[in-house]
Amino acid sequence: MSRASTWGGYGDNRARRAGRAVGRALHRPFTGAARGLRRATHAHGAGESGLGKLIELHAVNSAGDVMITVALASTVFFAVPTDQARGRVALYLAVTMAPFALLAPVVGPLLDRVPHGRRAAMAGAMLARALLALTMSGAVATGGLELYPAALGVLVASKAYGVVRSAVVPRLLPPRISLVKANSRVTLAGLLATGVAAPAGAGLQLLGPGWPLYGACAVFAAGTFLSFSLPHKVDSAKGETRARLASREARAAGGGRKPGLRTVGPSVLHGLQANAALRALSGLLTFFLAFMLREHPLGGLGAAASLGLVVVAAGTGNALGTAVGAWLKARGPEPIIAAMLGLALCATVLAAVFYPVMAVVVVPAAAATAGLCQALAKLSLDAMIQRDVPEEVRTSAFARSETALQMSWVVGGAIGISLPLIGTVGMAVAAGLVALGVVLAVRGLLSAARRGGTTAPRVA
Repeated sequence: MSRASTWGGYGDNRARRAGRAVGRALHRPFTGAARGLRRATHAHGAGESGLGKLIELHAVNSAGDVMITVALASTVFFAVPTDQARGRVALYLAVTMAPFALLAPVVGPLLDRVPHGRRAAMAGAMLARALLALTMSGAVATGGLELYPAALGVLVASKAYGVVRSAVVPRLLPPRISLVKANSRVTLAGLLATGVAAPAGAGLQLLGPGWPLYGACAVFAAGTFLSFSLPHKVDSAKGETRARLASREARAAGGGRKPGLRTVGPSVLHGLQANAALRALSGLLTFFLAFMLREHPLGGLGAAASLGLVVVAAGTGNALGTAVGAWLKARGPEPIIAAMLGLALCATVLAAVFYPVMAVVVVPAAAATAGLCQALAKLSLDAMIQRDVPEEVRTSAFARSETALQMSWVVGGAIGISLPLIGTVGMAVAAGLVALGVVLAVRGLLSAARRGGTTAPRVA
């Protein structure tokens, strides 16, 4: 062998080793981050119980949903003048949200009847959204009417996933994690995934209006396979029955008729009323501020910067509320929900009063407060369901409460789209929604807190 060929082979080996070293260096941050995330999602027994896999699945679900949201927002909202955009969103509400509000009460009971197919139901919800995202990719550029039935299908599939997920969480609880902490972990994973997927969707949007939907299709396709990685006990319904949320007295007065979802005690019912008010506030602010800030940006900011500031504030408040819920130790859920209603009422009243002179401060503050209050109040409602509802009907109660809260958001959104673009008026109506929740729920919540529960509540 010649000396030149020997040195050539040696040089090739050095080049290959250098290439592998560079590859490892570039690969290490991603693998390290993946291992770190996996350790976090599987901590405290969540890996052994299967909760970690559900956390990862929910992150995938949130990433796909936000990509679809980016695609629809660019078509329905940003691509046309304000007056036309309001008409398009009103049409979106009429064609998608109105039928959804009628279908939502049906989704929970239907899924409640198929407890042995929860993994298949979650996979089906993922697969349906993957196919619908492809369907919408052709219509999203024009915003034609064919876009809305597909968007309705996405909403229904997303709701179906949420209902099944709520029913699955109690089945995957490890011994060292309470239900509220488990929900906090799932929610935080969804928020983090949303924060990553939103800019990714915006980047895909630069390639074309259909590209975020292609991305969503790929994400949901992955979620379809991940759904079947959940433990087989997810499909077990041993010991479960359907929730009957009506008092025994009401059932007796009804002559033995089959009751609706009403009976888990005053604490849960008042907690649900309070959460419904906060969820309606979220829907109102979402739609009202989207149009208000597009037409009248905050301070010296542009429309996009104003919207971005409010979205970041709301997301930060939501994440903070979720983190606080995971941190609290044995706090009574009733006083927490009452306090959240009071805090939201103060924030919206102050926003209405000071909007003309301090809009750049009070609007993001109101959005952040609404996000915090909604997140912490929902975790407290979960704690009351965990405490007051028997285990054999708890999953059914979770599914049905989620349906009621989604409907409340729809009502709030419809109010927001119909309001004139006057900041003080919008914030005053928002304060009125919260005040209604205060009137309906606070007295009952505080009375229940004074009487005490049957057991000490575990909020964290």
